[in-house]
Amino acid sequence: MDLIKDLFKGDKVVWIIFLFLCLISIVEVFSAASTLTYKSGDHWGPITQHSIILMVGACIVVLVHNIPCKFFRVLPFFLWPISCILLLVVMATGFITGDRVNGAARWMTFFGIQFQPSELAKMAVIIVTAFILSKFQGEENATPKAFKYIMWITGITFILIAPENGSTAALLFGVVFLMMVIGRVPWKQLGKLVAIVGITVTFFVTVVMVIPTQKLNEVPMMHRVETWQNRIKGFMENKEAVPAAKYDIDKDAQIAHANIAIATSNIIGKMPGNSVQRDFLSQAFSDFIFAIVIEELGLVGGAFVVILYLWLLIRAYKIASRCEKTFPAFLVMGIALLLVSQAMLNMMVAVGLFPVTGQPLPLISKGGTSTLINCAYIGMMLSVSRYVAEQEEQKNAEQKAQEEAELAAKAERHQEMVSAMQEALAQLPAEAKAASDVKEEL
Repeated sequence: MDLIKDLFKGDKVVWIIFLFLCLISIVEVFSAASTLTYKSGDHWGPITQHSIILMVGACIVVLVHNIPCKFFRVLPFFLWPISCILLLVVMATGFITGDRVNGAARWMTFFGIQFQPSELAKMAVIIVTAFILSKFQGEENATPKAFKYIMWITGITFILIAPENGSTAALLFGVVFLMMVIGRVPWKQLGKLVAIVGITVTFFVTVVMVIPTQKLNEVPMMHRVETWQNRIKGFMENKEAVPAAKYDIDKDAQIAHANIAIATSNIIGKMPGNSVQRDFLSQAFSDFIFAIVIEELGLVGGAFVVILYLWLLIRAYKIASRCEKTFPAFLVMGIALLLVSQAMLNMMVAVGLFPVTGQPLPLISKGGTSTLINCAYIGMMLSVSRYVAEQEEQKNAEQKAQEEAELAAKAERHQEMVSAMQEALAQLPAEAKAASDVKEEL
C-alpha cells in the first residue's frame, strides 16, 4: 500500500477521471476501429497498438507527476524553438514533396515514429503563457508587457500551425485568450484583440467564400481552401429544407452517419461492440468517436463523458485556487482549458453544432502523439496538485509545531506560577511564627 501511495501521488479525483477516460477509450476504440481491422486484416492489431500507447502514456503520467512543477517553467526555452523548427520542416516538406494526408501536412516521421509537431507547440505555448502571466503580475492587473510577449509567441505559433491545421491554431488562440482573462490582462488590450480578430475572421471567411477556389489555390498557404469552403457551406446549409428522399448521404458522409449513429441510439444505447455506423463513418475511432460513444452507450454514456471533462475543469480550478504561487495556478488552468475546450469542440462537431474539424477527443480517440502529450498534461496537473498538497502539509506541520510550542510555553509559565505560589505558601508559616514571636515579646 505504501508503494502504491508513493507511486500515485496528487489529486485522487484527477486520477479517477484519467482512469475512466482510458477505460472508455479502450472499449470504444476497439469497437470503432472496424475499418482499420478490415484494412489490416488483424482483428486485435489496432486495439493492441492503442493499448500500448495508453500504457506508455500512463507511465508518462507517473513520471511527469513526480517532477516538481517549478521545473516545468524551463520547458518552453527549448521546447518552443524546437517545435517551431519542426513545424517549418513539416510545412516545407508538404510544399516540396506534396506529401500530405487528407490535404494537410501535419505529421513527420522520426526514426520510424510518426508524430505531430503542433502538439509540442501547443504544450510550449500553454507553459510559456503561464510563465509570462506569472512573471508580469502587478498589484491589480498584469503589466502591458505580458500581453505583448504572449501575442508574439502565440502569433508566430498560430501562423506556423494555421495553414495545415486551422482548427488547432484557432483552439490554441482561444485557450490563450482565456488564460489572459484569468491572468488579469487589462480589458482594454483584450477588447482591442477581440475587435481585430473579429474583423480578420470576417474578412477571411468572406474572401474564402466569395473568391473562386482556383484563384485561391494559387496563393501560398491557401492549399486547403476548398476543404474550408466545403466545411463552412456544409455547416451553414439548411438540411431540413431537403426532403429525406432527396438527401445525398454521400455528400457529407461523416456528418450524415454521425447523425444516424446518434439518432438510432437511446437512453442506454446499443451496448459496446454493437455499433452499426462504425463501418460507414470515416474516422469513427478518432474525430467522430463521440458519435459512436452515444450510439453504443446512449445518452447516459454521452452525458457521463461530458461530466468527466467538466469535472476535470472543476478540479483544476480547485487545485489552482489552493496554489500559493501564480505559475502553477496558471499552468493547471491552461492545461484544463485546453483539454476541455478540445473535448467540447470534438463533441459539438459530432452532434452537428460546429463545422467539421480534425480535433480528436482527448484521451479517448485513437492517437499517438496527441495521446502521449495529453497524458503529459495530466501528469503536470497531478504534479501541481502534489505541490499544493505538500505545501499544505508543510503549512499544517508548521502551524502544529507553532501551536505545540505555544502550549509548551503556556505549560512552562503555568509551572513557574505554581512553583512561585508553592514557595509563597511555604514561607507563610515562617512569617506567621515570626509575627507571633514579635507579639509575645511586646
